[in-house]
Amino acid sequence: MAVHDTIGDFITVIRNAGSAGKTTCEYPHSNLRSGIATILRDRGFVGNFSEIESDKGVKHLEIHLKYVKGEHAIRGLSRVSKPGRRSYCGYREIPRILGGLGISILSTPKGIMDDRSARKNKLGGELLCSVW
Repeated sequence: MAVHDTIGDFITVIRNAGSAGKTTCEYPHSNLRSGIATILRDRGFVGNFSEIESDKGVKHLEIHLKYVKGEHAIRGLSRVSKPGRRSYCGYREIPRILGGLGISILSTPKGIMDDRSARKNKLGGELLCSVW
């Protein structure tokens, strides 16, 4: 079966691994998914991630999940812009998730950014997902 929404599947893998209590999860590598993992790491939602290469030369992202007092650090993770309905916004319209406690991840002309960086640089773009 072909996968049409790889970002949606990527965040679902992270969400499901966290709710199952796993320490790591893997997904095929891409620069977009690597950018999302970097933001999640920098903002403290996941522990770390690394790029591993299999025997056949295929790269994967291995994400080490973070737990706080036995609970997954990511309380919620939702896809905003979907293949059937893309969602774009200017830097003034970027939503604040839980009054600034959560983050929005955007694809901007300058690369993948979180909501704070996009507002600071006055960049809008496609809203990929929200994390809290």
